[in-house]
Amino acid sequence: MKKDKKSVRKTVGILLASAVAVTAISTAPQLAAYSPVKLAFADPVRVEAPQTPNFADVVEAVTPAVVSVRVESDLRPVSNNGFRFDRRAFRDDDFRVPPFFRNNPFFFDEDDSDRGEKRSERRSNRRHGDGMPRRFGMSQGSGFFVSDDGYIVTNHHVVSNGSKFTVVTDDGEEYDAELVGADSRTDLAVLKIDADKEFAYVSFADDPVRVGEWVVAVGNPFGLGGTVTAGIVSAHKRAIRSSRYDDFIQIDAAVNRGNSGGPAFNLNGEVIGINNQILSPSGGNVGIAFAIPAATGKEIVRDLIDNGSVVRGWLGVQIQPVTTDIADSLGLDEDMGAIVTRPQDESPAAEAGIKSGDVITSVDGKTIENPRQLARLIASYQPEDEVKVTVWRDGESKEIEVTLGKLAETAKAKKADSEKMESGKLGLALEANPDGGVMVVEVAPGSSADDKGLREGDIITSVNGEEVEKPEDVAKIVREADELGRKATLFQIDRGDNSRFVAIPFDRG
Repeated sequence: MKKDKKSVRKTVGILLASAVAVTAISTAPQLAAYSPVKLAFADPVRVEAPQTPNFADVVEAVTPAVVSVRVESDLRPVSNNGFRFDRRAFRDDDFRVPPFFRNNPFFFDEDDSDRGEKRSERRSNRRHGDGMPRRFGMSQGSGFFVSDDGYIVTNHHVVSNGSKFTVVTDDGEEYDAELVGADSRTDLAVLKIDADKEFAYVSFADDPVRVGEWVVAVGNPFGLGGTVTAGIVSAHKRAIRSSRYDDFIQIDAAVNRGNSGGPAFNLNGEVIGINNQILSPSGGNVGIAFAIPAATGKEIVRDLIDNGSVVRGWLGVQIQPVTTDIADSLGLDEDMGAIVTRPQDESPAAEAGIKSGDVITSVDGKTIENPRQLARLIASYQPEDEVKVTVWRDGESKEIEVTLGKLAETAKAKKADSEKMESGKLGLALEANPDGGVMVVEVAPGSSADDKGLREGDIITSVNGEEVEKPEDVAKIVREADELGRKATLFQIDRGDNSRFVAIPFDRG
């Protein structure tokens, strides 16, 4: 009996202990519930998300205005798809530009190169009047009508060096087109069809793009005309070192080689940009593409249609960014503006009294944040326009009135238009240097010269051992080396106090 009582007491003790534990556990949340908790942040913002749009109506309306552009050239191009991209990354330069992907015009995959070579060989029996074999190449891109009488916008690099242009409309009709004009600096060109009919056309958007808005791209990727893709505007005002006038819209709609020159639309069917370049380590679409903004396209296209070329104002200064160290040393509050390294001799800037070391902080009251913005702003003026340039000199601001000159063209759409295009074989645009030699005024992104590190402002003193004084000298020597079948041309380059030799190879596709 005693044993049973002990067992009972033991059992009751265990049950009581369990009950206490359960009570403690069950009452803990209740105690916590009575503890006051104050939120340290405001109520979250709630956005009523719109339904995903149906793009069918937009596509149906705009597709008839989009065309494929086929370009025949006397020399086989190094791309058969008319788009810019690259697999490699930037090298850092003295301006400390962050690493980014360089844009390489006319990249050619090995298989495509083999096919292009065979096409060229099949056509080698066609000859010039002088009996020499004539070699042809085909490239292709996209474009779109901007008027009912046949004006078409595309990219400069699509039509560059072309001798014959064929436009294929959405309904499959083919038309011969003439090149009206091209602008290498913004990479835009205009073609014209003469036909006894009215074409469907689209217009440029007036409103600036907003990051996050929908965008529809229509074009001719890999020769597959009438291809439509959609995405959003990922960013705007992108500078990717394509040229001094960079101001790209970044989109994530799928675009590939062959989309160059094609339009990017908003949901109103207006052109917000002209597809121009892609960033890709592999050569295919990775969701990062760049389009020339509608505002730029509208201005340049109007000039090309009216005048056949673009006329820009010219200040005549070599400039570089203002770093934090430079700003501190000059007593500037912010690292903004463009510091003048040298005004060019007999330039509007030199004649007006702008000096080396001046920091240009504004033009006509418009603040200058960096050299790229200064270049774009000056280019928006006409020759003979008077502008007020504000500079920081000797610890204070000074306003200088400058009458702008005319910026000389450094490249043409067709190689035969200018002797300077002979240097275009290596990706250079040149002008005579008053102090001797020939100055590099532009380096084509992704070109042989670009790969070898040449920069604007470099002075070429000799080519293949011969001294040069004007661009025609360089063109002549390069042409002779090319005709002899040389693989490269040897340049002697002066940069600051340094001189070096650089062998720049010919790009033979």
